[in-house]
Amino acid sequence: MKSRTSKYDSISLSKTFLPHALHLLLPIVLLPIVLLCLYLYPLYHTKSQTNELHYATVSPPPPPYSVNDIHKVDDPSCDYFNGKWIHDKTGPLYNGTTCVTIKESQNCITNGRPDSNYLYYRWNPTQCNLPRFEPNTFLQLSKNKHISFVGDSLARNQFESLLCMLSSLSKPKPVHHKGSHWWHFESHNATLSVYWSPFLVQGDARSKLGPSLNTIHLDRVNGKWEKDMDGMDLVVLSFGNWFNVPSIYYEKGLVIGCLNCSSYGLNYTDIGFYVPLRKALRKSLNRIIERRVGKRNEIGVIVRTFSPSHFDGDWDKSGTCSKKEPYENGEKEIGEMESEIRRVEIEEVENAKVKAREFGGVRFEVLDVTQLALLRPDGHPGAYMNPFPFKNGVPERVQNDCVHWCLPGAIDTWNEIFLEMMKKWELEGQQWSEL
Repeated sequence: MKSRTSKYDSISLSKTFLPHALHLLLPIVLLPIVLLCLYLYPLYHTKSQTNELHYATVSPPPPPYSVNDIHKVDDPSCDYFNGKWIHDKTGPLYNGTTCVTIKESQNCITNGRPDSNYLYYRWNPTQCNLPRFEPNTFLQLSKNKHISFVGDSLARNQFESLLCMLSSLSKPKPVHHKGSHWWHFESHNATLSVYWSPFLVQGDARSKLGPSLNTIHLDRVNGKWEKDMDGMDLVVLSFGNWFNVPSIYYEKGLVIGCLNCSSYGLNYTDIGFYVPLRKALRKSLNRIIERRVGKRNEIGVIVRTFSPSHFDGDWDKSGTCSKKEPYENGEKEIGEMESEIRRVEIEEVENAKVKAREFGGVRFEVLDVTQLALLRPDGHPGAYMNPFPFKNGVPERVQNDCVHWCLPGAIDTWNEIFLEMMKKWELEGQQWSEL
């Protein structure tokens, strides 16, 4: 009996003591874990904030557009090229996390750009409304088609913007193609491509390791994209920036002049670059018309006007673009060079329209971005063309990109207008299903 009582007392004592012991030991056991978490918290917290910033900028696309309702949702007479930038809390369709094809030098937020206000503006045309980009609409209009961007690095910038905007709905697959980059949307059998051809015509760009001057043959279209021309249903031409550097111009294999070549010891006549630029564009547009004669399928041609840069100083002398918000209308005027390039581009498109009416098979239009691009000095990568340029303090010299555009960013608006142009063509009877 006594031993039974001792047994029960022992059990009772264990039940009483054990919780108290655990209560005392638990903080001691957990203390190292808590300290480790506190030590690592800033690292994980910073990373989490970065991811939240990326995802916070993404907004779902608007409801799909109905072909039958095009006259209800669009104003075919709208002038999209005059207006102002207004604040808009709606974020872009994509970001550096959701779109994996963004070029590193344009992936500004991922590269550490601290401000994101530049992502929250939309272009507001003076007399009408610019609808938000609808990926499904673009892909429906592009079904069984090949859309190509041809030109300089800004052509690729716009191409990559469009690729990301469409990727928010359907993921494309890269297609191997020598001399260009192709992406295929299997969901709509639509192909997007981009061709590097900074002069449109045949030429070699100057480089640090190559020639010091451009060599440009104004009477020969660049074969890189000309050979694929017959397979294109819509082509966007984008050029201009590479003409304003020292160059030698050729026609029929003979030098006809140069730009700023005397400092290189050359005794050619300096003819500027406006005339050569006009010749290059005219040759390219005429060649498209010539290649379409006798062909059953038609082609749409869009010439994107010149996009101004925003260097505070010369681009090659540590010029920067540090402004954090758009210009107001009237605050910044288009420069003489930008205005003249735009004028040449618009005039040559009008000339091509006249010629195309004689032969048929080609439709020309201008994507006039000069004014809306001029008003966005805040939209460039600037120093954030490279990852975290100030992580070790402010260096003596920081490379800035004030020509290309952050992705996502202001350049997405170019593709919103691009889509409206496609819808307008359909409304006017240029049915894409018949191209």
